[in-house]
Amino acid sequence: MHSSGTPGAQSVVHISAQTAFADLKAHSSGHRISTELVILESLRKAHPDFYVTRTSQLTCDLLGYAGAGHATSYRETEDESFELTRGYQAPSRRLDNQPGSLFDRVHFALHRYSWDGKDFLIYQNENSGNMGHVQSFYILSPRSSCDISDGHCSSTDALILACGKWTSMLHDEIYVFDGGAWSKSRDLWSSVHGSSWDEVILDPSMKASIVDDVHGFFNNRDLYKQLAIPWKRGIIFHGVPGNGKTISIKALMSSLASLPDPIPSLYVKSLQACQYSVRTIFSQARYMAPCLLIFEDLDSLVTNQVRSYFLNEVDGLESNDGILMIGSANYVERLDPAISKRPSRFDRKYHFKIPGEDERLLYCQYWRQKIAASKLVDFPEELCLVLAKMTEGLSFAYLKEMFVMTLLAIARGGTSEEEPETLAERDDMGGADEGTGGEISGNKQEANNAKADDIADDNDDWHDATPSEAGPVKEKERPPAKRRAMPEVEIPRSLQDKVLLKVARHQIKTLLDEINDPDAESYRPAAKFQTLPFPVPALPPSAFRGMHF
Repeated sequence: MHSSGTPGAQSVVHISAQTAFADLKAHSSGHRISTELVILESLRKAHPDFYVTRTSQLTCDLLGYAGAGHATSYRETEDESFELTRGYQAPSRRLDNQPGSLFDRVHFALHRYSWDGKDFLIYQNENSGNMGHVQSFYILSPRSSCDISDGHCSSTDALILACGKWTSMLHDEIYVFDGGAWSKSRDLWSSVHGSSWDEVILDPSMKASIVDDVHGFFNNRDLYKQLAIPWKRGIIFHGVPGNGKTISIKALMSSLASLPDPIPSLYVKSLQACQYSVRTIFSQARYMAPCLLIFEDLDSLVTNQVRSYFLNEVDGLESNDGILMIGSANYVERLDPAISKRPSRFDRKYHFKIPGEDERLLYCQYWRQKIAASKLVDFPEELCLVLAKMTEGLSFAYLKEMFVMTLLAIARGGTSEEEPETLAERDDMGGADEGTGGEISGNKQEANNAKADDIADDNDDWHDATPSEAGPVKEKERPPAKRRAMPEVEIPRSLQDKVLLKVARHQIKTLLDEINDPDAESYRPAAKFQTLPFPVPALPPSAFRGMHF
């Protein structure tokens, strides 16, 4: 590096740099400051007649407690002795066409607070630290109205005890474990709330068995005690994606939350590869018991790094009384045998298979009821059986996709880019280059290899027979996927001209093409509407208003 300028000028630059660096060191070498302690001492000086106690919103949400109607709170704004950020909250859905709302993010404020006939002053302050932004509350209770014992004010302790108990409970929320910590999710509760077993299409005996199994566990605590059986249980839902595992879990969560004595649900979304995360999950479950502890995609959550910690918590020394674990897995054979085959861990397994004709018929009837209110789509009851037969091998996820795409195609009309064909010519859509059945998510070639009546059996054909406890299952070279063919179905003459049938047939063919060639991207372009080989009368947008796909 070359220097420039006279020696005197260089010396001045060096001195200036040293001065600047010395200023930076002085600025960065100050005494450690505790904002909480500064506020605490300031309040003690400003309010000598009050006893000051500090608590945290994480364990004692005083404002939420008041908002729920258990206390009253009023924020002082007259002398502007507060600090806050005014913000804009957009509407939850742009489709609602609402103006949004304004909110205050409080950094420092004073609240006048009343609870149980007692008056308090509450100072609110936002702290920034390793846990992000955390709200602290400083509770000021008149010395004249509280007994001081062991450095604590009795009236303040009573408030913290009542509010803390309320804070620890769920209020239209579900606990979600993600990023190494528990949080309360109102969004997940909203998506689960109202879910019903009426919306779950399963074999009736299997559905009844699941409901009896889960509700029977929580209803028979005394029976477990009388029989000297530990009051804990584990269940695995397994089967290729798209066949009802998740919607069944949502129905269970909703039904348990609707009981006179609600059973909370705890949902594990992610699991960090450390002992602390596993410990935190089960500590919270033990505290919330009786509860439903859900591990969705258990086969990917429990890795080799956390396997031993997980097993120790499941059947270790500490009591797991009142905890019912549900783990879902797409491929049960990939689960560690220590989890899936060891008694007293996960005792019962439910296989969610590709739906048979009876289940597909029920699903078609379910959709017929959903669109009956529109009165703009001709969906005769006898068409349900025809569609059920035509969709052999399709999962519930693909059945839903077929109905959604069919209704959307009818709603917007269609133009043909192909040469028009007669209905009779299109009756033979099940040639050797076409297929049936598969999964909308997950590995589609694996689903193509599966039989409609028992997916797991075919999966074993290209897996090692015995999974290793030391790691994931080693896959062999996969055989070529079987190409699926739409079954030939005799269509009554009265149904052959139905628009719904014509469009549905075309959508089924499109889905089969996708299943047979899952790597192709030309079958269902996302950037443009799908065209049909025949004209379809367009329906007004109001035809499907209020329907939920």
